Amino acid sequence: MILTDTHSHIYSEEFDQDRKEMMQRAFDAGVQRIFVPSIDSTYTQKMYDLEQQYPENVFLMMGLHPTYVKENYEEELAFVEAELSKRKFYAVGEIGIDLFWDKTRLEEQKIAFKRQIQLAKKYKLPINIHCRDAFDEVFEVLESEKSEELFGIFHCFTGDFNQALQAISYNMKLGIGGVATFKNGKIDQFLNQIAIKHIVLETDSPYLAPVPYRGKRNESSYTKLVAEKLALIYGIPVEEIAKITTENAKAVFGI
Repeated sequence: MILTDTHSHIYSEEFDQDRKEMMQRAFDAGVQRIFVPSIDSTYTQKMYDLEQQYPENVFLMMGLHPTYVKENYEEELAFVEAELSKRKFYAVGEIGIDLFWDKTRLEEQKIAFKRQIQLAKKYKLPINIHCRDAFDEVFEVLESEKSEELFGIFHCFTGDFNQALQAISYNMKLGIGGVATFKNGKIDQFLNQIAIKHIVLETDSPYLAPVPYRGKRNESSYTKLVAEKLALIYGIPVEEIAKITTENAKAVFGI
């Protein structure tokens, strides 16, 4: 059984003490493919080092995370553009809008989101969307950039059924992680109404660990727990979930 974790921050400081063991646990659980989003330029070298260490398993994205849109965001966007022009990435991400922590930079976040979508189109890459307390704002930008060239993943999808359909209408797969296992996560109540061809698995490690590890550090090996939950939701074997969601990830990332 081959599983794909479409979103894991394996360079996080939270793994500095046991990264090698954490990666081995992922491989032992069948997680052979880990897609790694960018946050800002300070983590880029760590990402490159991990890619070099695990060339068969680690696939990188490049982008500026919305909560890292600060005073220097123009410099950061220039860095993203320069890196995209130099080498191969599998997506532009994670990008989007986050109004949970700070609403004062909404306009800058919108500009950064829009510009990075345009870069994704230029390089014919998918986007990986971060959306927190900002569905209307994210959909507004997606609507303005809507085209056949726009596609990707709505990472850590936590919206309702109608928002799920809206995300899918923009050629987005839904990234489903630990929230699907939460009692109050809600998405488990309607997911079986969404065709599984629209679903990919993720952990968002080290955040949002699934039950029974909720509140603890998340890691890529727990992708298997998400797959097991989806097997219950969809009423099909976990091996089938792994196969379909990995194919879905390949359709997005091209690998």
